Amino acid sequence: MSPIRLLAMIGILIVLTGCGGNSDFSDLDAYMNEMRLRAPGKIEPTPTFRSYPTFTYNAANLRSPFSRQVKVDLAGQKHGSRNVKPDPNRVKQYLEGFNIEQFEMVGTISNAAGSFALLRGAGGVHRLKVGDYLGRNDGRIVAISGSQVDVVEIVPDGEGAWLERPRTIPLKEHS
Repeated sequence: MSPIRLLAMIGILIVLTGCGGNSDFSDLDAYMNEMRLRAPGKIEPTPTFRSYPTFTYNAANLRSPFSRQVKVDLAGQKHGSRNVKPDPNRVKQYLEGFNIEQFEMVGTISNAAGSFALLRGAGGVHRLKVGDYLGRNDGRIVAISGSQVDVVEIVPDGEGAWLERPRTIPLKEHS
């Protein structure tokens, strides 16, 4: 038998004799008896779970609380005209699929073809001229200056007619 194997067997025998030799648990029994006397003897029941009523968020389609609030003056409200209405046969332009509030004017360009406004929004910067449409309310650009873009939207007046609403998109100074 090799000396390493002999030393390993002697080590195992020493460990086994230490584990099985003395089975006196009197100190452990004394400690447990002391803890039983100190403990109240009764465990509190777990608290009952109170379920709360479910809540469904229904305001996803409403106006964002972070955008400016539109003031409605019912006494001075203009009444629409039956002559003003959006053209249902007109082919919609790409920028009419976005809210007009998300656009900001970042500059102008002029060349031989005319003057163009540069508007940032809808994922990029877009070059627009007078007569182009943007926004979901048939907004048509009517004027472009160095400081703003004037847009006229066609919106329902709530009484079955349509109303032209002017809007301006001011130049953003630090863009």
